Amino acid sequence: MEVSRLLKEASLPTSDLSDKDMKNFFYAGPATEPIGIVGLQFYGPDALLRSLVVSSAKRKQGLGQRLVEHAQQHARAHGTTTVFLLTTTAEAFFRTHGYVVTPRESAPPAIRATPEFAGLYPAASAFLSKRL
Repeated sequence: MEVSRLLKEASLPTSDLSDKDMKNFFYAGPATEPIGIVGLQFYGPDALLRSLVVSSAKRKQGLGQRLVEHAQQHARAHGTTTVFLLTTTAEAFFRTHGYVVTPRESAPPAIRATPEFAGLYPAASAFLSKRL
């Protein structure tokens, strides 16, 4: 699967993704060779934004911003009030798009129980949120 290849190239976790999860992933470019990806996982009124990646050849062209905006619109349509994320490399990017650093202990229980929060991302990862 090309999605897995792109995620692995960006050192993003794939071990916990199932076909069910992929229904809320959005792609840029052809399905056989996507150039950008972003995903959402829903937990009641909250969502976990995950796996934002743009191929290195297509960065700095606004594609990441467009993918995040699309994901946020989808989250709003789904009834989400807050989007959370963990990152080891893109804190500055997300902060420029309205996400704020959030204390990990304030994470809703469903977000804390996700594989990303519980262990796929190191404790030193930035935890951010955005009210929609």
